[in-house]
Amino acid sequence: MGRPLIGVSTYLEPGVRWGVWELDATLLPAGYPRLVQRAGGLAALLPPDDPAYAAEAVARLDGLVVAGGPDVEPARYGAERSPRTGPPAAERDAWELALIEAALASGTPLLGICRGMQLLNVALGGTLVQHLDGHLKDVGVFGQHDVTPVPGTRYAEAVPETSTVPAYHHQAVERLGEGLLASAHATDGTVEAIELPRPAWALGVQWHPEMGDDPRVMRALIEASS
Repeated sequence: MGRPLIGVSTYLEPGVRWGVWELDATLLPAGYPRLVQRAGGLAALLPPDDPAYAAEAVARLDGLVVAGGPDVEPARYGAERSPRTGPPAAERDAWELALIEAALASGTPLLGICRGMQLLNVALGGTLVQHLDGHLKDVGVFGQHDVTPVPGTRYAEAVPETSTVPAYHHQAVERLGEGLLASAHATDGTVEAIELPRPAWALGVQWHPEMGDDPRVMRALIEASS
């Protein structure tokens, strides 16, 4: 078989200038598709669309990555907005939640990264901590911290030892969504990875593997999608 086709969610920015044109642009940090490619997959970018088309999009994929980005709208998990929560991204929330629901319904392997992990938790009825001190350094600067796997989990199969990961987040999982397991923790106890038990293949990681040198999490998705 050829390399699996992995969809990666993206976002739109209005009014980007490119040469003599000013246009809306589909944006995504290059690390995401490059990590997909480095791990052995083909990357397809998925800009926000009508959520009604999410199942059709997922049906054409072998695997799905829901990328990092802005804070999830607190109303999505029944909470009031904290002063430290970022502005809403309603179009992206709706599209990516629909992608996650379609992937779960179809059994398409799914990897959520940072915001993507948080959305996976919210999609299954979980809640989020809206601000967490100590996991985000200066704006635009990635920090590093250790993550320890929970033995016997799918994540532990991919990364069996404590590892140092690149992180950039101020929110985290609070109450786990229905059926989800915590599969890794930071030293302060923060949930750093979540997953659904077998036979499903759905994994979320709180850090940003696309900003590091360890492809094992993405490679596990590629293997599940092959």
